[in-house]
Order: sequence, then structure tokens, then C-alpha cells
Amino acid sequence: MLKRIHVNQHVIRSNTRHGLREPPITVKTYRENVLADRVSIDGPSDIVYRPDRPLSCGARLWVETKAPVRVERDRFTRIIT
Repeated sequence: MLKRIHVNQHVIRSNTRHGLREPPITVKTYRENVLADRVSIDGPSDIVYRPDRPLSCGARLWVETKAPVRVERDRFTRIIT
């Protein structure tokens, strides 16, 4: 399954402005969007920059992989295959 990983700059700005710690990383699949504080990719991946055709969320730069991805948020860990 293809996974696209990107950093949401708006969340980072909001966290800085309001002293929050909301997860700024999003792992997108065709089924779901998973928010994370840390992501590890267990295999090959590509970094894609596409300013002329951004993702529907507005991201212009992201990481794509079909490898398993380990997602961490707070004390919760999940592997997306």
C-alpha cells in the first residue's frame, strides 16, 4: 500500500504560537490519515517535490513509500503495512 508522509507546517506554527504539542506529521493512505510525532520507514522511499500538483491537503513536498511505516504518537506505536 502506498503511504505519503508529510509535515503540516500549519500545525507547527500553531504549536509554537499557542504552546501546544499537537502531532505535525501525517501519514496518508487510501484508507486513512494517521497523525504522528515520529515516523520510521522500514524500507526504500522517495522524496517528492511537486509544486505544480500538490496533494489535496496542499502539501508540495512529501515522502512516498510502499514499505512498512512505524508511527509513534505519545506512547502509542503502530505499524502501517
